[in-house]
Amino acid sequence: MIGDVRDPAVNSPVSGRGSAASEPPALHAVVLAAGASTRFGSPKQLVRLRGRPLLHSAVASAVEVAGHCVTVVLGANAATLAPLLRHSPASVVINRDWPEGMASSIRVGLAHLPGSAEAVLLLLADQAALTSEDLKRLVSAWRREPQSIAAAQYDAGLGVPAIFPRAHFAALTQLRGDQGARVLLRGAAHLVRVPLPNAAIDIDTPEDLLRLNAGGSPDAAAND
Repeated sequence: MIGDVRDPAVNSPVSGRGSAASEPPALHAVVLAAGASTRFGSPKQLVRLRGRPLLHSAVASAVEVAGHCVTVVLGANAATLAPLLRHSPASVVINRDWPEGMASSIRVGLAHLPGSAEAVLLLLADQAALTSEDLKRLVSAWRREPQSIAAAQYDAGLGVPAIFPRAHFAALTQLRGDQGARVLLRGAAHLVRVPLPNAAIDIDTPEDLLRLNAGGSPDAAAND
């Protein structure tokens, strides 16, 4: 079932330390899914891939690498999308400021992390080809260098999914507007690049969906 649906009267950014030195750093995942899908024309989180909605697939992949430590940020169409996660161990939070853009959802996700979180995995709900195996590769690379940012490398650039250690939480909460976390990857002193070509494939328009199907990717069809 849905772990927790909350409307954030946002608290101050997370604080405190995580697990004991003998344990792996505590990783929490935040799935960003608050957008209105205006270019797609209907909630793209409902597009079906491999027989289930895109949002459900993205959250399931996050759960595979982070267990119950997953937060899903919804905004536009939250009342329609939240029921998709009723059987998920993920927590759901509502971003009332979603029209501002991506940065507001990142802030809401960070504000709801527990004090034990040592790092956050940020991922988008519309990266249609991304798999749990991709995320596991990213997490494995980060665990080898847990003080570094680990980011997906694709299309000759860097982006999400990406893992940010606690030292970068404050910078994430300073983002504003439609500015995503990618800006923090530019010039980062400690950065692990993980080739994830699947991360380059997302769905913003119906044409993107047609190209995804034409390219021989998993069977997908828009929900009515």
